[in-house]
Amino acid sequence: MLEIVQSGGWLMVPILLCSAIAAAISVERFWTLQQTRVAPSNLLAEVWSMLKKKEIDPQKIRDLRNQSALGQIFAAGISNSRRGREIMKESMEEAAGQVLHELERYLTPLQSIASVTPLLGLLGTVVGMIKVFALMVQNPGNANVLAGGISQALITTAAGLSIAIPALFLVGYFQRRVDALSVIMEQEAIKLVDIMHGERDSDPRL
Repeated sequence: MLEIVQSGGWLMVPILLCSAIAAAISVERFWTLQQTRVAPSNLLAEVWSMLKKKEIDPQKIRDLRNQSALGQIFAAGISNSRRGREIMKESMEEAAGQVLHELERYLTPLQSIASVTPLLGLLGTVVGMIKVFALMVQNPGNANVLAGGISQALITTAAGLSIAIPALFLVGYFQRRVDALSVIMEQEAIKLVDIMHGERDSDPRL
């Protein structure tokens, strides 16, 4: 493996660096974008239970805000619930915008890695081919030099593509995951608004 990396030349360094960054982002996003961490399914029922028992106080709101992304949206709404339905809804929408920004964190760098690594690989191949032709001038008619040089030059392209393809797939996967979580949080937020303003059955499961 080390010989293959060395054969690819100095451009293998940024390609491998991109690989490490993409792996770190992927692990972090897999951990962060779990539904239990972003939008727990039982959170609305818990919040409504506290509201009915009049257990909501500033400390509970702070705890709710720090609990999850959906909790952050609920906390914004509850804090402004006495100012009317529209103000409550607007405050939750503002909080949702911040939450969505956090959920999409690092997806742009991952997209950039998916775009840049094939170009780095292609650049490595071009540089390698230039070296091959220089050697051919010095050793005309030596097919072994040409074959070996081309093989080494293509290593960077293969490395770039092997990183770009999974990265591109993961960008799409994480974006779909964010979209799905956004829909869930929007639905839960609407339920809370309707329940608190008497426009929905008090059972949050409905």
